[in-house]
Amino acid sequence: MGPQGGTTGGPGRLGRARASLRAQRLLVLPLLGTIAVAVVLAATPVLDGLERASGDVRFAVRGEQTPREDLVVVAVDDRTFSDLDQRWPFPRSLHARAIERIAADRPRAIVYDVQFSEETDPDCDPDDPDITDACIEAIESDNALLLALREAGDVVLATTEVSAAGRPNLLGGDPEALAFSRARPGIALFPIDPGGVYRRGRVRQAGLPTLAVATAEVVRGRRLDPTTVPQDPFLIDYAGPPGTVPQVSFSSVVGPRPVPRGTFRDRIVVVGPVATTLQDVHPTSFASAGEMSGAEIQANAIATVLDGFPLRTAPRWLAVLLAALLAGLPVAAGARLGGGARNAAILAAVALAAAGLLVGAALLAFSGGFVLPVAAPLVALALGTVVALVTGSVREAVEREFTRRVFARFVSDDVVDQVLARAERDGSLRLGGERMETTVLLSDIRGFTTFSERNRPEVVLELLNRYLSTMTEAILDRGGTVTGFLGDGIIAVFGAPVPHPDHADRAVRAAQDMLVRCAAFNAELAAEGRDVEFRMGIGLNSGPVMAGNVGSQRRLDYTVIGDVVNTAARLEGATKGTPHDLFVAGATYQALLEDHPELVFHDTIALRGRAAGVPVYVPRPTAE
Repeated sequence: MGPQGGTTGGPGRLGRARASLRAQRLLVLPLLGTIAVAVVLAATPVLDGLERASGDVRFAVRGEQTPREDLVVVAVDDRTFSDLDQRWPFPRSLHARAIERIAADRPRAIVYDVQFSEETDPDCDPDDPDITDACIEAIESDNALLLALREAGDVVLATTEVSAAGRPNLLGGDPEALAFSRARPGIALFPIDPGGVYRRGRVRQAGLPTLAVATAEVVRGRRLDPTTVPQDPFLIDYAGPPGTVPQVSFSSVVGPRPVPRGTFRDRIVVVGPVATTLQDVHPTSFASAGEMSGAEIQANAIATVLDGFPLRTAPRWLAVLLAALLAGLPVAAGARLGGGARNAAILAAVALAAAGLLVGAALLAFSGGFVLPVAAPLVALALGTVVALVTGSVREAVEREFTRRVFARFVSDDVVDQVLARAERDGSLRLGGERMETTVLLSDIRGFTTFSERNRPEVVLELLNRYLSTMTEAILDRGGTVTGFLGDGIIAVFGAPVPHPDHADRAVRAAQDMLVRCAAFNAELAAEGRDVEFRMGIGLNSGPVMAGNVGSQRRLDYTVIGDVVNTAARLEGATKGTPHDLFVAGATYQALLEDHPELVFHDTIALRGRAAGVPVYVPRPTAE
């Protein structure tokens, strides 16, 4: 290695290491900050709505399940209104007939999701001697309902109103009437998520059990054990979209041709409005499939309680842990990868892979009844990715500036000194050339255009960068200066900006090293299974050039100009179609300070633009 290469490599690597250490320390603050924000998001209810909404996707992926065989909905549907030609609300005597006919089939329970709050006509006085026929009919209708409820037994009545004393507003609010009916009251209300979505049920509300819990207690004949309730509110385990639970039209129950006997035997019968005109339809976890009737929602809630609350929500600490881990993952990965578009793409791929694993795990866990948190962890992952990309960009900018400083300080001090000297003299960043004795090297890859056309751009760039890195190292190791790249071509100079008396020897050794490294590079490609082989052409010429900076005040490039450069380029081009990869001009051969027995005279060749031929030397063939 030449003197310049030796002094450049060590300080440059040390400087980059120090810069990387500083960057790593700077990353601690955004890492801790991102994790802290993620923990706050997961530990508070900020994202609970989004978490619940994520359950809709899990239900959709899981798809429709087989509903409980002992559940059926008696639907007050459009067919009912068409068959009965009745206005809503129906007379209570009609509901009494429905209860009687259902009870005759010996169901496990009858759940009436129709509210009987006030008396049919509260102004009617049965002791009034002038009572009207309408009042008599209303009182008889109410009494028919009471008797039907008492005879049926195991009936659960829905209510949404509870007095301050804890009494449900049922059957006129008369406790004696409710006691006579032997019906169980149940709160028919559900917690409502944003958008009016019904996803959850409650165990108790306003001091009463909910309709689902009251029904389960009637069916089991015992109170619900509080220790079996994983959380309140609980997630309703919907069997499927609207219509999954079997339905029977209300008119088929009360009409002249009732449903066959045995239809309701040993079943839980939920009676309620289904027709959309009655406005008791709501979006659920299967909202994409349409709105579900309140009666079917109650049926799903009842099934959830009877099945022992199959869906268990993960504890909040798990959401906090996952959020912290996924927030820190991209930041830590970004610290290892650094900046740059390629590393940003890798970081994005890592984040997407982590998100995919989390979503996949959540879907798998959901099929087993465990609701793994995803909202806070995914938000934390997105936040961490953004922070990682931003800090990566900042880090890249810092390291790029530091590298430029290191390069200017340790590799090309001479160029910087010339710029500063000229700026001090005339206040301009433009710098004229300096006449120097140098050897110019130009190299090119044979058939690179064809290779580029036959391969994907990313493959071309990958291999080209690997090739150029290998060749550049060969030049720098011999003390040369790479002044530019022309696609796959390299322009280098030896003896400038730092003069070297042995510039010709350095150039010849560098060219020979390049040929050796090219063969090794081809061997690497073959070992990787790549069907490509690079062959290069190199031209060397020595003589005086004008070396200096060209460009503007915003952008400067160090370069060499002169006929020596043009001749070197034509010598490189002249290697095409010959068995030789290196043409050394006679001027370079004459400038050698050492013996180079490996070089032999080849021929004097004519070059375009030159009147006289140029003596050319080539490496001695191996066979000789």
